[in-house]
Amino acid sequence: MASKSEEFLATLTEKGPAQAVKCGTFIDGNGGKPQKDVVLLIEGRRIKKVSPAAKVKIPAGMDTVDCSKYTVMPGMMDLHIHTAMFNCMTFHNHRVAQFEVMPHLQQMYAMFHAQNCFDMGFTTLRDLGMNGTRGLFVNELVAVRDAIDAGIVEGPRMLVAGFTTITGSHLDLIQPRAMLRQGFQTADGPWELRKLARTNLLAGVDVIKTCASGGGGTDKEEPDIRNMTQEELDAIVDEAHAFHKIAAVHCFTTGAQRMAIHAGADTIEHMVFHDDETIDMIKEAGIPVTPTLSHRTDHAIELRRDLGTAEFVLKKMKWLQPYCFETFQKMYKAGIKIAMGTDMGFEPHMGSNAAELEIWIKLGMKPMDAIVATTKNAAEAIKMGDKLGTLEAGKFADLIAIDGDPLKDIACLQKKKNIKIVMKEGKVHVDRRPGHSKNVVQMQPGDWKIIDYL
Repeated sequence: MASKSEEFLATLTEKGPAQAVKCGTFIDGNGGKPQKDVVLLIEGRRIKKVSPAAKVKIPAGMDTVDCSKYTVMPGMMDLHIHTAMFNCMTFHNHRVAQFEVMPHLQQMYAMFHAQNCFDMGFTTLRDLGMNGTRGLFVNELVAVRDAIDAGIVEGPRMLVAGFTTITGSHLDLIQPRAMLRQGFQTADGPWELRKLARTNLLAGVDVIKTCASGGGGTDKEEPDIRNMTQEELDAIVDEAHAFHKIAAVHCFTTGAQRMAIHAGADTIEHMVFHDDETIDMIKEAGIPVTPTLSHRTDHAIELRRDLGTAEFVLKKMKWLQPYCFETFQKMYKAGIKIAMGTDMGFEPHMGSNAAELEIWIKLGMKPMDAIVATTKNAAEAIKMGDKLGTLEAGKFADLIAIDGDPLKDIACLQKKKNIKIVMKEGKVHVDRRPGHSKNVVQMQPGDWKIIDYL
């Protein structure tokens, strides 16, 4: 959430060039029926007017982005991603990467991973943190976010999290158990955890990420292991809210979900186990849940096998799979607010985020609901619904133009050639229309070296 001073400073830089976007099919993100032949008038970073083409006259000489052959919708968001993960796209073995990559180089990979997502129409990412051999990866990720915000490099809008967890938690065990821990990575007891939260907030994070249960992708740790006490979780969420920041809580079990509800968490991360009573509690509390089903597919498991993941972990991931899919179906049917999140890290490849939506639809979600989950719902989950998530007057001009109809074929969002325009805050960063060749990432997947492969 922006402070009053940040909102004031933003007003000083709002004005900018005016332009128009001609839309063939228009999906505004609110979930209603698509419209045909719509014009967006943009002034600076924001949408000034949305109107049927027949009722608006584009002023002579105004810059016009002609998307009249395409479907235009809000920019997509992924609210659960780890761009600094060791290392899904540049190392053959993720354990080797943990020991071989210095934070300085890993920061460059984080930028590269974020740009791959941006290139595919994801204009906002919520990066839920990372740790490594030299401490939490907070300063590096904050610098990536700030470099993008300053216009030094192109990239998506990023909200960055800092891990705030106990010793031996699921997030601690992302590192090998025997690895030396450097720096203030974990804490124990409510006041020590408040100190860790405040340390992360001082570094500039937007989100406090914590962990109330075990997880699925780490060695020798079961999902039902409690990762902190209620008092500890209450303290962490309270610190986030005291600084007007978001608290995201990793929850695999119903017990962890209830702890998150009691603490007042802003989002519940993952859909794994469920019971009807806890689903009712989540719905009543109105807390958005990110499914992260891309992390649970057979494809993801095979990618993890190729990256050297222990067989124990692979078996655990496969065992969890049916529970995750059933929980998604139950939560969707119950009317839980679902906000897009993939847990992308080791797998799948950064930029393939939209495959998450195809999984949902195969499990029974309506295509329009999937689009709303990755636009409007996602924006509301990060407390930015007044600025993002729908294409309406007064909101930032974050949009994508697609050669295809995602309501008939959601998979069209997964092909780079179909993503014709990516605009963030009124600026075109990707233009793949005929006669244009503007990309954020110039190379094709596989063009770069796998550092430890040869």
